[in-house]
Amino acid sequence: MKTTEIQELIDFITQSGLEEVHIETEAIKIHVKRSNAIPQQVASLAPNGLSFPTQVAPIVQENKLAANYITIKSPMIGTFYRSPSPEEAPFVKEGDPVVKGTKLCIIEAMKLYNEIESEVTGKIIQILVDDISPVEYDQPLFVVEPVTG
Repeated sequence: MKTTEIQELIDFITQSGLEEVHIETEAIKIHVKRSNAIPQQVASLAPNGLSFPTQVAPIVQENKLAANYITIKSPMIGTFYRSPSPEEAPFVKEGDPVVKGTKLCIIEAMKLYNEIESEVTGKIIQILVDDISPVEYDQPLFVVEPVTG
């Protein structure tokens, strides 16, 4: 089984809403488990001892963030891009003001480029993902301090 096939299987499982799937054959063993807090994916080949890399979504240290901050999360699995192209400036930087609907990033999923917009008006406090990094469904991307009043 190729890594692209494994990723497609994981994407299917994510869209189906299943929490846990375990598939085992003579050649491969796959165990995928989701939780709201930390999605995990683990896959390994059984007989010859070869294994695929284990992917565990990064854990955000929420305790460092003020209670009134809003975390904007990824609506899908894909690749995170901070700018429309390598030659252009990022959509936003830490400290930038944003209004509801401001483009924050692009997530590429299966050759489709999805623009992610701010859900609130406020200020970007922290960008939690590096440019051109893989992201998981529901993974925190940005921390925004909303405008009050």
